[in-house]
Amino acid sequence: MIAETVCSAVSVAGLGIAAVTAYRKRFLVAARIAAYSLVPIGLVMTGAVGWLADTAFSPTAWAGFVVLGGAWLLFMVTRALERRGGGTRKERKAAKAAAEAQAVAPAASAPSLGGQTTRPAAARPAAKPASEDFSDVEAILKKHGI
Repeated sequence: MIAETVCSAVSVAGLGIAAVTAYRKRFLVAARIAAYSLVPIGLVMTGAVGWLADTAFSPTAWAGFVVLGGAWLLFMVTRALERRGGGTRKERKAAKAAAEAQAVAPAASAPSLGGQTTRPAAARPAAKPASEDFSDVEAILKKHGI
């Protein structure tokens, strides 16, 4: 009973403020204030305020909210741990072993630390004779008459 009275008073006060705002020719703001002030009386008329008042003073309802909050907290913690840890201990060990096996190619030697790439002698391209290196340059120069 008191909740309905308070909501009605808030709505009437809000509509009064909206009327004063509209009198000052600020119609958009007045319409917004009127919309906000009609919400409490609408909640009273739908019965939501009565349900909320019954729920607010019910220890069973509060215990239910605590249980829901605990379930939500447990869900979020397990989800964060799952993302962070990557699963069970066996799964982490298997993933680590697979990563180490793929880190170095089977025929590769020890990784270079200096960032220099050295190829074995067989993998280096054969050096071209000096006459072949400048043949294309000579052709261009002859074309231009130099």
